[in-house]
Amino acid sequence: MRGDHNGLGRDLPDTPMPSPPRGLVIIGGLVLLGAIMLLTMFYTVEADEVAVVQRFGKYVRREEPGLRTKLPFGVETVRKVKVQRVFKAEFGFRTEEPGVRTRFSQRSFAEEALMLTGDLDVAEVAWLVQYRIIDPVKYLFGNRNPTLALSDVAQIVMRSVVGDHTVTEVLTERRAEIAHQVQVKMQELFNLYETGLRVETVQMQSVTPPSDEVKRAFNEVNEAQQEQSRKTNEAVQAFNQEVPRERGEAERTITKAEGYAINRTNTAKGDAARFTSLLTEYQKAPEVTRRRLYLETMREILPAVKQMYVFDGEQPSSVLPFLDLQRGDMVPGTPAGKEK
Repeated sequence: MRGDHNGLGRDLPDTPMPSPPRGLVIIGGLVLLGAIMLLTMFYTVEADEVAVVQRFGKYVRREEPGLRTKLPFGVETVRKVKVQRVFKAEFGFRTEEPGVRTRFSQRSFAEEALMLTGDLDVAEVAWLVQYRIIDPVKYLFGNRNPTLALSDVAQIVMRSVVGDHTVTEVLTERRAEIAHQVQVKMQELFNLYETGLRVETVQMQSVTPPSDEVKRAFNEVNEAQQEQSRKTNEAVQAFNQEVPRERGEAERTITKAEGYAINRTNTAKGDAARFTSLLTEYQKAPEVTRRRLYLETMREILPAVKQMYVFDGEQPSSVLPFLDLQRGDMVPGTPAGKEK
């Protein structure tokens, strides 16, 4: 029996799929083109940014924060630059985890930190540079690699300034001055190289001698200087406390002496005036004045006398009874006829 007698087993021709209408394809293409245009035409500039617009790679304008537009399909491209943010660059150390307890990298950065000082000694310097982008156009197009330029300028200037000072000055009293000089010279080179950067601060994080022995020696020197400052402050404080008090005591003693001198002078003047008046009265009536003075003197002396002995002037060898001034009569047993 033939299998193809009734047409069974014969290959059937492929049925062609219906093609979509041409109008629908055009509409879909237009929708896709419009979506791409919208996506590539609008963009947003954040509050801390400035947008630099390029047309076929050439700078044409800069845009401030807000919703902005540009030519679509890559005709104009946008590069956003953070102009309000303060960036930092670390040299001689690296921060791995900032925070309350900042964790630093344990890796050595001797190629950045080791420097030769002006007295041909070696110091290990770690410092921090904080900077901002003030001209985004110069930052993007004035220098091929601004980050590398920043690193090179910072190291060149720091080594140059450290080389102008002795190791003692770098380690101790001139650190703030050195940081200021580095900041000024870095800014001059940034302006010269048109990097569009501005140095905000340069901070000397740590300056130490390279060897442990020298480090210990300099630590002892720093401790001695701190002790000297502490002793000086204590001495100044004691001076401010003791000197005013002693000055007050001296002024009080001087015032007391002056008062005593005035009192003694006035007393002497009064005694002299009284003597002068007595002399005047005495010259007028010598006998009366002499008797008056005698009586006044005896009136002052006799109240303090407890016993009094009376002698007879005509009989020097005889002793007369004494008058007991406390009782007001003669001693018992003494003949009354002997009383004088």
